[in-house]
Amino acid sequence: MIVDVHTHNLLPEHWGSEHKVNWEPAYGAPYPSITPDQYDAAMQAAGIDVAIVFGLAASRAGVHTPNSYVADFCSKATTPTIAFTAIDPLDANWREQLEEAQSLGFRGVKLYPVLSLFDPLAPEFDDFYRFLLKHRLVALWHMGATPSPQGRLALSQPLVVEEVARRYPDLVQIMAHMGHPWQRDANIVLRKHKNVFADVSASWSRPMDGFFSLVHAQEWAVTDKLLFGSDYPLWEPRTAIEQFTQLAELRAGNLPHVLEETVQGILHRDALQLLGLDDPRPKHS
Repeated sequence: MIVDVHTHNLLPEHWGSEHKVNWEPAYGAPYPSITPDQYDAAMQAAGIDVAIVFGLAASRAGVHTPNSYVADFCSKATTPTIAFTAIDPLDANWREQLEEAQSLGFRGVKLYPVLSLFDPLAPEFDDFYRFLLKHRLVALWHMGATPSPQGRLALSQPLVVEEVARRYPDLVQIMAHMGHPWQRDANIVLRKHKNVFADVSASWSRPMDGFFSLVHAQEWAVTDKLLFGSDYPLWEPRTAIEQFTQLAELRAGNLPHVLEETVQGILHRDALQLLGLDDPRPKHS
């Protein structure tokens, strides 16, 4: 089984002006708009069995994907999906948004502190974490870099998740992108907290960083906490798998290298069981 824990389905207009102003100059392209049919074709081509789907939310930057859009998208896709809501905890109505997401069957929350500028360590968000914990919602954090000048990198480091995990050890959390460029810190957090995981999405985009981060994960014995994510539509899942697999082909003299068993273990890990999520595929009697 291959579970893709990191796929997006937001429309370009959900970005407001943020992507055009700050991201297109860095990445050289507008945000791709995809249909459920295109999504299904991409997942099928890569052999993806189950995918987690979410939009984005950062209210101060004008970024917001409605729950209704995510729910409608997933209902039209034939790929077995698990929907996550995107919430900015600075929104006064975050509780109402979470309750709506629950009523739609969503199982987690995508958080984007680097752009929404909410401080995850501020006591005012304790009620938010308690809500997630009470209702067994998974927290998936965008960790790491942003090209947006108003983004606040100090809010996007793995040690932020470490403190949330220390206060709420039973809250299941995923650090996206292995916390790039702070992957070493991410690995130490994974080692310390049993309910914290990381996805490897985009690790192949900077092969040297990806190489060292996986070798470091091997040395700290946390590869079993790493989950596959494609970051679709920024990467086709088939391309993501191919480029991720190629990290095991790199060599740096007689230094340690990424083991094939590490790559294959990540690609075929039962992420649903680790995250406490039900398998959305039809049951066969």
